[in-house]
Amino acid sequence: MENLTNRSFLKLLDFTPAEIEFLLDLAADLKEKKKKGIPHKLCEGKNVALIFEKTSTRTRCAFEVAAYDLGMHCTFLDPSASQIGKKESIADTARVLGRMYDGIEYRGFGQEIVESLAKFSGVPVWNGLTNEYHPTQILADFLTIREHFGSLKGKKLVYMGDARYNMGDSLMVGCAKMGMHFVACAPEKYFPNSTLISLCNAVAAETGATLEFITDPMEATRNADVIYTDVWVSMGEPDEIWAERIHDLSPYRVTQELMDNAGPQCRFMHCLPAFHDLGTTIGRQIQQKFGIDCMEVTDQVFEGPQSIVFDEAENRMHTIKAVMAATLAE
Repeated sequence: MENLTNRSFLKLLDFTPAEIEFLLDLAADLKEKKKKGIPHKLCEGKNVALIFEKTSTRTRCAFEVAAYDLGMHCTFLDPSASQIGKKESIADTARVLGRMYDGIEYRGFGQEIVESLAKFSGVPVWNGLTNEYHPTQILADFLTIREHFGSLKGKKLVYMGDARYNMGDSLMVGCAKMGMHFVACAPEKYFPNSTLISLCNAVAAETGATLEFITDPMEATRNADVIYTDVWVSMGEPDEIWAERIHDLSPYRVTQELMDNAGPQCRFMHCLPAFHDLGTTIGRQIQQKFGIDCMEVTDQVFEGPQSIVFDEAENRMHTIKAVMAATLAE
């Protein structure tokens, strides 16, 4: 059994394959207990702070339900409820919260913020999303892949679209760590940065992982086990970016043709929210402006039998629970 007590969970690069596997095993065990109604208050009496500088449905709900299931109380701090980095430095905020709470979650902007919180707080800090990394999402993704395929090693995951930021980066790191076959499929300017690619290639040399960067969607998706995508424009980016992304990334939309090209074994994944129809305000605005009824994935694929996006969304809670339990439980 791996001992992760008092460790922060900031990025997957900080963890060994065995430690990641341990967290996935623990998540699977806690998920089974939850389904069977078996109490698992492993952190009873502890308190955690949830700092959200960027809003989220899944991340907030996952952390709150997981905390309650573990017997903890939590305080939610939205962008208006915290002075972090504005009237009070990150280091000072960390030292205050670390004296009141047993653990701190941060979801927001630069990775340096969550790293600073971990450095100064003296308690475990968990990354709920930064511009650079989204490690709790990757744990949920990998638990979902294990549930559907039995294992991770050697599975081919193709990430379609803008692979330069937290999701593309984190999936590449995770696949490298777990000996998987990672493909970034996008125009070249949307590939991950070369420094991180070098780091991941070094990891892959030890684990047997394969990393590829391909511009042709049909070539990239051949025999894929998972085709994964995300929204084309991230939170906080200006509206004028939409036209550029729609122009550049429309050839990388996940369609049934790509799913069929991969084969019947292939599953579709998305970290959500997804623009697959006109059921959102932004989706309708984009439709009026650009004349398209979906963006990164078609509704046929999203709602189709190969889509496992809601299994994946549920697993956010089980894997986040595992991270908190592993780092806080005595």
